[in-house]
Parts: sequence; structure tokens; C-alpha cells
Amino acid sequence: MTRNIPNIVLIGMPGAGKSTIGVLLAKATARDFVDTDLLIQSREERPLQHIVDTHGHMVLRDIEESVLLDLHVHGHVIATGGSAAYSHAAMMHLKRNGIIVFLDVDLATLESRIHDYATRGLAKRPEQSFAELFAEREALYRKYADITVECSGLNQDEICDRIVAALNRVEARAEAR
Repeated sequence: MTRNIPNIVLIGMPGAGKSTIGVLLAKATARDFVDTDLLIQSREERPLQHIVDTHGHMVLRDIEESVLLDLHVHGHVIATGGSAAYSHAAMMHLKRNGIIVFLDVDLATLESRIHDYATRGLAKRPEQSFAELFAEREALYRKYADITVECSGLNQDEICDRIVAALNRVEARAEAR
């Protein structure tokens, strides 16, 4: 199913698997895939970390918001950057054209996956720890999510299957109205 859902938008922390799951989900639902971090890097012609190092994390957030607001696609899986949820305008734009799926991964798992925290291009305050960033962002992800998928202990295929099942339930409810 999932044909009546314009876009599937993945949100979550760095290391949650948005890009990896996004590719699998695009294949499973016969959709194109967009990674907004790559759009930012392409538009700016430099890595995310260079933007943070040169101009600071707030400039990266502003660029991300601009890229998200300029994104007009249909029938795509969109993997957003971890800081996308800081922009209410961008999240409302994405919600108008899709279903927001929060990949909920616990802090310990994220920390085991992120080995390059200092060089990953994260839009965070310089003194902010990963745990503080997690605590700050989790509430935003939950606020904007239409679907939350608990990912801890699941492999990529299981996560993808859970997302598809949740999307099918959303679509079936919409059709029943």
C-alpha cells in the first residue's frame, strides 16, 4: 500500500539510521529517496562539519531550514538531518506533504554508533554533549512525529517492516473515513 501517502519523512537523532533505513524503505515502497544532508552539502559545496566549523551551528540550522522549505517532491522517502525538527516552518512544510516517522533509538545505542561525534557536522552548541543534544531533540521529534517506531533491538529490515506496517494502518484508517 502506501500509495496515497505523498512522502515518508524520517526524523531522528544522528546515528538513528535515517539514511540507511530510508534507502531500504524507498525500495520497499517503490519510491525515490532524498537525503537532505546531501542536498545541503551539494548546495553549499562543502561538508556539514565545515559549515559548523566556519560559521557555527546556527548557520547550519538556517541552511537546513532553507533546503527543507525549498524541497518540493512527491512519492519520496526523505531522510532529514538530525536538526530538522528545530524548524517549525520546515516541519510543517514536510507534514503538509507527507507522514513524519520518528526513528526512536535509545541513547546507549546511538552512542555506540557515533564514533565521529566531533567531526560529524552536528548542529549543536560547542559545549553540548551528545546526551544533552539527545534530551533536547527527543521532545521535538515526538512533537512532530505522526508515527514513532521504537528501533532498539531491531535490525534494519525489521525497522523497515514496522514502518511499512504503520504506514499501511494510517492509510487504511484514511480510506475507512
